Amino acid sequence: MTADDSDDARAEVSFQDEAPLPTLFGAYDRHLARLERELGVNLASRGGQVAITGPSDAVAAAETAINQLYAEAKSGSALDDDRVAAVARASRLGPSDAEGQPIDTYKRPIRPRAGAQTRYVETLRKSKLTFSIGPAGTGKTFLAVAVAVEMMKRRQVERIILSRPAVEAGERLGFLPGDLNEKVDPYLRPLKDALGLMMPADMVQRKLANEEIDAAPLAFMRGRTLSNAFIILDEAQNTTPMQMKMALTRIGEGSHMVVNGDPSQTDLPRGQKSGLNDALEVLKDVPDVAVTRFYAGDVVREELVAKIVAAYDARSKSSSHD
Repeated sequence: MTADDSDDARAEVSFQDEAPLPTLFGAYDRHLARLERELGVNLASRGGQVAITGPSDAVAAAETAINQLYAEAKSGSALDDDRVAAVARASRLGPSDAEGQPIDTYKRPIRPRAGAQTRYVETLRKSKLTFSIGPAGTGKTFLAVAVAVEMMKRRQVERIILSRPAVEAGERLGFLPGDLNEKVDPYLRPLKDALGLMMPADMVQRKLANEEIDAAPLAFMRGRTLSNAFIILDEAQNTTPMQMKMALTRIGEGSHMVVNGDPSQTDLPRGQKSGLNDALEVLKDVPDVAVTRFYAGDVVREELVAKIVAAYDARSKSSSHD
C-alpha cells in the first residue's frame, strides 16, 4: 500500500517534546513496525512527526494508539511488544470497549489491556460470583488478583483467599516432601507471584502471616464460610463437581468470588467430569452469576502464544467434527 492509493487516508502526529520518542518508537523502530502489522497501516517517522497512511479506520486507530503510547512513554512507563500490541488492538475497538479505569494496587496501577479484559475487570468489581473461562495468557488470574488487591486497599474486603485444586501432576499432598507450606507452595506460586507485582514483599509476608491473605489448596476450604473476602479459585477445570459445589457454597456476606479455568486443559482422570463445566451448566439460569469468556484473540502475552492457542483450538474443533 502506498500513499498514492486513492483509497488511502493520511494523518500526521506531531510531538512537541521529542524526549519520549526513543521509547515510543522502540529499538530500530520495532514498535512502529508492530503497529503497522497490527493495524495494517504504513508509518514513517521524521523528526518529531509520524506520518500514517492506510484505510481511514486503520489510520484513525493508529493515531489513537500512537497518542496513547506517547503519553505512556512521556509518563515514564516502559513499553514492550506486548503493550504495543495490546494498545493497537484496543484502538480498533469502539469507545465502550476501550481500556477501562486502571486497577489501583499498592505498587502501581494495572491497566486492563484489551476490550475483553476491560469488561472482565468491570464484572469483577460488580459481581458477587464471576466465572472466567479461556486460555492461558488472557489475564484471567492476574487481573483477578489485581482487583482483589484493589478492593483490599479500598477496604471493600478484609481478606484475600487464593486457592487451587492440587491435582496438577497427579500428586497427593500427603506424599509430597516438606511441611504444609512447602507442600502447597508449588500449587499457589503463580498467585503469590502476581501478588508480588502489586504489593511490597514485606506487606505480602505480613498479610500471609496474619491471614489477611490466605493461600491454600481447595480441600482446605471445606467447612469454612468466607465473609468479607475476595476469593480466587484458580485452575478450576481441575475440580470435581462436588469440589466445585463445596467451593461455591463458601461465599459469605460481603464476599466476591472469581472462578478461573480453561476447560481444554483439565488434568482430571479420563472420564471424570470437570466441576467447572458442571457449574456452568447448573448455574446458567441463576441470576447474578456472571460469565466472562476469553478466546485466542484475547491473549496478550507474546504474539506467538496467541498463534499457539489458535492452532490447538483449530485442531480441537477439527477433531470434534470427525
